[in-house]
Formats: sequence, structure tokens, C-alpha cells
Amino acid sequence: MNRIPDLKSRFSSLIYAPSISASEPELDMSNHSVIAMLSDWFSTLGFQCEISKVAATRDKQNLVAKIGSGEGGILLAGHTDTVPFDEGRWSQDPFTLTEKDDRWYGLGSCDMKGFFALVLEAVKDLPLGKLKKPVYIFASADEETTMEGAKAFAANTDIRPDYAIIGEPTGLRPVYMHKGHLAQGIRITGRSGHSSDPARGLNAIEIMHKVISQLLQLKQHLADNYREDAFSVPYPTMNFGHIHGGDAANRICGCCDLHLDIRPLPGMSLEDLELMLLNYLGDISREYPGSVEIRTLYPGSEAFAGVRDSGWTRLVESLSGQQAEVVNYATEAPYINKLGCQTLVLGPGSINQAHQPDEYLAMDQLKPTVELLKQLIYKACIQ
Repeated sequence: MNRIPDLKSRFSSLIYAPSISASEPELDMSNHSVIAMLSDWFSTLGFQCEISKVAATRDKQNLVAKIGSGEGGILLAGHTDTVPFDEGRWSQDPFTLTEKDDRWYGLGSCDMKGFFALVLEAVKDLPLGKLKKPVYIFASADEETTMEGAKAFAANTDIRPDYAIIGEPTGLRPVYMHKGHLAQGIRITGRSGHSSDPARGLNAIEIMHKVISQLLQLKQHLADNYREDAFSVPYPTMNFGHIHGGDAANRICGCCDLHLDIRPLPGMSLEDLELMLLNYLGDISREYPGSVEIRTLYPGSEAFAGVRDSGWTRLVESLSGQQAEVVNYATEAPYINKLGCQTLVLGPGSINQAHQPDEYLAMDQLKPTVELLKQLIYKACIQ
């Protein structure tokens, strides 16, 4: 049997292999090297590994590893990609594991390639020959952009575990519910011309002013009519994140772009939100035929609602010593949950470090994560 590298070496190897997901083709990277490493390591432990291409991506891959037989079992899931980075804001090389101040720094250390290194640490010490139910590992592609890896897995797999853990950085607190994400772009196309004769043009900024007024009404409608008090922000949010129009003070603006995102609550579909946008902007579209274009900036993510008082949630609360909670960010949980399993998001590190320069995982999270994973696998598949 080949020797599996030690924990720190596994972390280092995963971080050293760039796997950035980005909407811009020039920044987007393959995840093949990460998938290959994970497949090799899990195969060494006796897992059966299957690598599959993910359609609608730039040649990305998913990995499913399985050990044990029978029905049910546990699925441990995570994503193999990271966000891009701003090299000028990092204090060290983002692709080199740096140990400093009792932390492991590196891109993907907590969000979330490091999770797989900790899963390996947990399973290699378990009596895998005594499994009564299977253990599955799912490593996905493109979570940071399209979530196509998780969507493809949920749509095509016949795996039906009893339980699932998604190892996003939650500080080892179980998360049973989170909001979704919808990103939309609105483009107003007018007619440019000299500012001295406004009637000869159609000012896109002025039309966008009307659009924003309607969107603010929709924002208020969402806040007034949809609520889930479990969230720290208990209503759907709308954010105007980018706007650009025009090129000179003395020219009528011929084009104006606005980018916004909406964070829906569980029970609100992305399709319904898109229809709301169309309805609220319908009068403006009719007033200025052909001038208002609404488009999806990138595929959205549905909200997730697990079961707060399920036996699985109570067990994870007991073993982790942490109360289950809700969060405002999105994960792959709604797609994993489609497998019919009891799903929770739980992993080491803080979301405050995710997507940040000098991303790190505190070393005091390492041993508790390994021990918790061992207990969860034992309870789900061996006991």
C-alpha cells in the first residue's frame, strides 16, 4: 500500500495546487490536480473512486469516493475550488502553506480544500473493516461560481446516504438553514448625442433612475412580506453592487449597467424572484421598448432549509458542543439535500477568513475536527 502523506503535507499539497474558479476565462483554472490527489489518497485507504467530467464547466471534474456497502451511510462533501486572490494584499505566497501564530495560512486552507485533508486524517484511523454502512466522500467543482459540480452530482447520482456533512467553515457549529443567492444585471440602452440637444437622444442614466426607484420598491416589498426570524437579517436582502454609465459630461449617456444581488429566504424560488423583477420593471420596459435588458450574471443558488429538531441535528449538536444555527451565505447544501439525506453544514475555520487575503485555519481547529468526524462516521456507519 502506498503511504499517505502526513496531515501537514496533505494541506501543503492541496494548497500548492491552484484550483481557482472565476467567471472570467483568463482567471479560471482546472481542478484536475486536486481531484487526482484526493483520488490517489482515498484509493490508498481502500475507497472506490469515480471521477466524472462536469458539463457546463471549463473541463472541471467531480470525485466520489466510497468505502463500505449497503444502504444509507454518511456523505462528507466539499468543494475543490477557491476564489481568485489579490496577490498585493497577501503577506505570503497564497499557494504555499505557511505556519505562523498557530495558524496555517494559504488559499483554500479553510475554504475549503483543507477539509479533505482532515477527512483523510479521520478515516485512516477508523476500523473501516467494521463498517455496517458506507462512507462517501464527494469533492465538487465550481462551487465558488456556478455550483455546477453539486448540481450535476445531485441530478445524476444514485447515492442515497442517511446523513450528509458539508465541510464549509462554520467554526464546527452545525448550520441547518441558509439563504440563497441571485445575481442579476440590468442594462439600459438609450441613444447618445450632444448634451446641448437632449431631445435628439435617450439618456440611459435617466431611465436607470426610474429602474432603481422601482427596484427600491421591490426591496421594500421583500422586507415587508417575507421573514424568517432565525436569521440575523430576517428578510431577503437586495444589494446594488455595481453601476456604470456614460463617458463624458457633455454627452447623452447611451448605455448604463447595474448589477445587483438578492438573498432569498428558504421557500422562495429563484424563478419567482426573476418574475418579480420583470413585473416591477414591466411599465418601464413598455415605456421604452427595447431599452431594458435583464439578465442573469451567473447561475444562482437556492436557499437551504434542513430540520432543526431532527435526530441528526441533535446528535451533531451534542458531539460538537455547539447549538445549530443559520447563516446568511450560500453553500451546496440545497443540492446535497436533494439526495434525501439529513444535511448539515459544518466544518473548521471561520467564514470571516473565507475569500480574504491571508486566509488561514487556526491550528486549534485541527484535532477537534478530526475527532468530531471520527465520531460522526462511527455513529452513522459502525455503531
